[in-house]
Amino acid sequence: MSTNVILAGVGGQGAVLASKLLARAAMGRGLPVKTAETIGMAQRGGSVFSHVRMGEGVHAPLIGRGRAGAIVAFEPAEAARQLPFLRPGGTVVTSDAPVVPVSSATGGPAYDLPAIMSYLRERVGEENLVVVDAAAAEAELGTAKALNVVLLGAAARAGALGPVTVEDLAAAVRATVSPRFLDLDLAALSIGDSPQFT
Repeated sequence: MSTNVILAGVGGQGAVLASKLLARAAMGRGLPVKTAETIGMAQRGGSVFSHVRMGEGVHAPLIGRGRAGAIVAFEPAEAARQLPFLRPGGTVVTSDAPVVPVSSATGGPAYDLPAIMSYLRERVGEENLVVVDAAAAEAELGTAKALNVVLLGAAARAGALGPVTVEDLAAAVRATVSPRFLDLDLAALSIGDSPQFT
């Protein structure tokens, strides 16, 4: 049995670190893991997404369309962008905080957050959509820099990461994250226990 997860965001949101934490957490459970990252124009605020495949029978790193059990998105439009990869009945865990692209500020199409959230609810279904209150998480932590870890914790609590638990993620954080960010990231994992964040 394998678990396929796509992590998506824009440059600077920590999607690559999140994929490393998830992969390490899965390996800590003794699961085979394959990952692939597409970072493109990440340093200019472009899309960043990672494929993480965990479990027996995983031989290639890329997830086919309609095969992801979960999408963990650090930005709502990136969640919508990755929807073709979600399998029927799959889960989407997303932040509610938009990162408005430069093109919207320079005369391009407007960024319509209510329309994006409505589209996600319609396509995914309320029962399979977890929306994390980014502002509440930032207020609790004192920074937005750990939102990637908050979302991983929310995804684990929703059962979207297969066998990977919050405790597995905490072990991965301890083994991976710089000591100066350790307390922050462990706190980011734990705040999801409160219903106000989702």
